[in-house]
Amino acid sequence: MQRRAPMSLKLMIIPCLTDNFAYLVHNDTTGETALVDAPEASPILNVLAATGWQLSDILLTHHHPDHIDGMADILAAFSGSSNIRVVGSKADAHRLPALDLALEMGEGFTLCQEACQTMDVSGHTVGHIAFYLPKSHLAFTGDSLMAMGCGRLFEGSFDQMWASLSRLMSLPDGTRILSGHDYMAVNERFALSVEPNNTQVITRAAAHRAHGAPDFKALHTTLAHERLTNPFLRAIEPEMKAALGLSGQPDAAVFAELRERRNNF
Repeated sequence: MQRRAPMSLKLMIIPCLTDNFAYLVHNDTTGETALVDAPEASPILNVLAATGWQLSDILLTHHHPDHIDGMADILAAFSGSSNIRVVGSKADAHRLPALDLALEMGEGFTLCQEACQTMDVSGHTVGHIAFYLPKSHLAFTGDSLMAMGCGRLFEGSFDQMWASLSRLMSLPDGTRILSGHDYMAVNERFALSVEPNNTQVITRAAAHRAHGAPDFKALHTTLAHERLTNPFLRAIEPEMKAALGLSGQPDAAVFAELRERRNNF
């Protein structure tokens, strides 16, 4: 599914595997094309063939197989015809395919002729990185912040994940959140279970159910919308704290309670 990002970039959303997403970002002027995550090769290669776009960069958010298993076949398909730069977190480099650009957390670089900032979003894994394009208002969050949810903690602590979500919440409200999975159906049910009277959650869940899956508009929404409907971001809100019986408790403690409840939901 193709969408035009603000300014000069085109964005292509590519469903992969059962519930993964990969993304292509393309600059029409220069012809540069960046892939964000590589869950499997065939859907990505099919889109590249249909568009005629030449791959210039591959960005990897973290090391889990469902985000990197397509790498070998994608690189093989472009062998000899394209010089592809593979970009990822220096902290995760020992678990990723070979990187051409290993970035420190917070380090910036140029992607498709735009400034791209990296963000430490450790929690789901340690060394997990997000990529933020301020000019185009795009944030590729991998398995950290998701539509109405966040990633399960396999390696990091509650405090790490809360710090990561807090960093993402510092971005402008109009930033589009582009995550690694479609867990919308269960996420909306969980959100309704903890805040059954939240009209924003009720409206968003109803719209998603009416549309059917995958609903790209519901899944790839703005940070402002996530603030209103994502229970984990709402850990800062007095209404959420009251709903959990945690009024007056620190935000990080409220997040931890929400994540534990979601784990067992």
